[in-house]
Amino acid sequence: MSRLCSLLVLLLLLAGAAVDAHDELAPIRIQLQWLPQAQFAGFYVAQDMGFYHDEGLDVVILESSGDILPAQAVADGDAEFGVTWTPNVLQANEAGADLVNIAQIFQRSGTVLVSFAEAEIESLSDLVFKTIGYWPGGSEFEFYAMTFRMGSDPESGEHLKLVEQAFNLEALLNGEIDAGQALIYNWYGRLLGEVNPATGELYQESDLNVIDINDIGVAMLQDHVIVRADWLAEEGNQAIALGLLRATLRAWIHCRDQADDCVRILREIDPSLGESHQQWQMNEVNKLIWPSPAGIGLMDEGLWRQTVDWMLTIGALDEEPAEGAYRDDLAKQALESLEAEDLDVTGEDWQPAEVIVRAGGQ
Repeated sequence: MSRLCSLLVLLLLLAGAAVDAHDELAPIRIQLQWLPQAQFAGFYVAQDMGFYHDEGLDVVILESSGDILPAQAVADGDAEFGVTWTPNVLQANEAGADLVNIAQIFQRSGTVLVSFAEAEIESLSDLVFKTIGYWPGGSEFEFYAMTFRMGSDPESGEHLKLVEQAFNLEALLNGEIDAGQALIYNWYGRLLGEVNPATGELYQESDLNVIDINDIGVAMLQDHVIVRADWLAEEGNQAIALGLLRATLRAWIHCRDQADDCVRILREIDPSLGESHQQWQMNEVNKLIWPSPAGIGLMDEGLWRQTVDWMLTIGALDEEPAEGAYRDDLAKQALESLEAEDLDVTGEDWQPAEVIVRAGGQ
């Protein structure tokens, strides 16, 4: 057989092996807590760019309109992985679930209290006797902690009145509340795409006051990856989890360095997403992730302790979480692989862009 024929045979054998490998992809489901948007860019981009496929995974990303809770879905076995906020998982575990945080994606809270500048709400002392909107269903704990920080509690109304608001800022726009809960990357950005009736122009950041939850000592951990402890203990599943983390963290690094490309991918998935709003959201989400001093996905133990302490203080937890509620070993292994490829896993030198939201977020 000639050398050329031998080479052709080898290529055919390799192609056959690749097909067999493709046929053996491990089926995996990831349950998100909301619809496609830059908040979850790392997961969608890892899927779109073939990073999951390269790790031998056939991933299905499950969406939610708020009706499906990732902690419950993973606990019930409806998904192998979930993406949600830490307080919800702590409560689920206290109620009998056995969930483990294997990668802490957000290093900071995205929660803010937003009001119009004329209300002159610039600090906690300015909230006295004000009506404050909050989101129920597991998003309220930082606001409960805020009231305790003021020396009150969520129920007494002694210092302020907490009222439920829809998952938007309509109540603020309609004058029903003095200040409302928002995520800096979502509804705050959407507000900047609305017209200020007083000026006829879009709202500017100077028209608004923001109290950043991170600045007042009540921030709690948010987006992270969870699995069931018993699923993770099954043979082969740690390797699956490691592959998923390696692919996902690789995608988040891509979205830090190529934010516009990730916005493009998201808008191809859902063309209804406004371009400038997703650019805003991608930039703000990157601020919540980067820098990650120890490496993306690793736990900030100080913020873990702060989250747990406040959950105990406000009565949202009865006991300390069990040992093993989070683990860093898989994320560390994933980072070692990425660092071996000379990828920057801390983002120490990353700088945010300047993003202008256009009308309607378009």
